[in-house]
Amino acid sequence: MNVLVDTDAWLRAAGGGLLIGSAAGLMIIFNGRIAGVSGVLGGLVLDRNSGERRWRTMFLGGMVIGAAALTAFATSLPVPQLQTGWLGMAAAGLIVGYGTRMGSGCTSGHGVCGIARLSTRSILATITFMAFGVITVYLIRHLLGGSA
Repeated sequence: MNVLVDTDAWLRAAGGGLLIGSAAGLMIIFNGRIAGVSGVLGGLVLDRNSGERRWRTMFLGGMVIGAAALTAFATSLPVPQLQTGWLGMAAAGLIVGYGTRMGSGCTSGHGVCGIARLSTRSILATITFMAFGVITVYLIRHLLGGSA
């Protein structure tokens, strides 16, 4: 095992966490909004308040541009391996989207911002997300013979 690789992975994870936490903090300080991605997207698509469209578009566009820039300039990113085709991905996206609307937020809103604000609702939502994620992986790997 190469210790340098493990250190690099830890540093990348810590750097990503710092960036996410900083972005969430800046969003609440300067915009008074929770940086929940599903809420930002839902507000852009479902709400017709034109005063909100600009910052929502910039927020989501920054995520896309940031990912594109990282992909273009990073030389050692792992190649993603999809476990399903495009139809399965679309179905999964719709299920996740429906779940985030039912749960009044996603992992970024509840897990990052809500827990930081010590919101009981967000703490319970995050525990629920994580528990069902663990259960799903267990079922797929051990009962259905998959490789999730």
